[in-house]
Amino acid sequence: MKRAVWIVGGTTEGRLLTNYISDFDVSLHISVATAYGASLLPHREHIIVHTTRMEESEMETFLQQYHIQLVIDATHPYATAVTDNIRQACTAQHVPYWRVVRPNDTYTDCVTVDTMEEAVDVLSHTKGNVFLTTGSKNLDVFAQIPAYTTRIYARILPTMASLKRALDLGYEPSHLICMQGPFSVFLNTAMFSQYKAAYVVTKDSGKPGGFEEKVTAAHNAGATLIVIKRRTEQGQSLEEIQQAFRQWYKE
Repeated sequence: MKRAVWIVGGTTEGRLLTNYISDFDVSLHISVATAYGASLLPHREHIIVHTTRMEESEMETFLQQYHIQLVIDATHPYATAVTDNIRQACTAQHVPYWRVVRPNDTYTDCVTVDTMEEAVDVLSHTKGNVFLTTGSKNLDVFAQIPAYTTRIYARILPTMASLKRALDLGYEPSHLICMQGPFSVFLNTAMFSQYKAAYVVTKDSGKPGGFEEKVTAAHNAGATLIVIKRRTEQGQSLEEIQQAFRQWYKE
């Protein structure tokens, strides 16, 4: 029977690993959060895509049900609760767990904060337009900023769920940009300038998330960049995971 591998995450790394590991003779399970994420994956007979969100106990059941022998956590750096659940499930079921980590970036000429709430606190004491590049998940937090419906422009995924969430929270349709990134410096600069952004809010999503392009574009547009830092993690780079997998496959 083929060995079963579970990749968790619809990130760039998750898609690259899916493409890479799909060339090996394994049963490959890949979990993504949305149907949109699933649509970006390759379609091959031995790739099984799952879009169901799971708690820790459900992950344990999943590991047992599909006889998973290796788990690769390629979730977003900010999906900390999911990562904690995956790690705990693997520990409980004695399944090897590998974590893909993105190289840390250095911050210059920007404001750094530890949480979304801290970014809101900073922005609540400022004036001028705010361009959010943090997605739709935390729009409720940023709705605490005074005059948010007139100040905030939000770039979100082009999905009905993201758009509905933003509209239900009271964001103006004309202040919503539904696009899939990452984006070039040129396009970011054009957007930040078009909406006269005094502040640009971003997560430190690393190179795969277009962080460097946003840093340069904010500078080009004359906007202050507010960076929400990610926690320090132990793990391996994408290249190290690929190398480790080749070795694991031979064993």
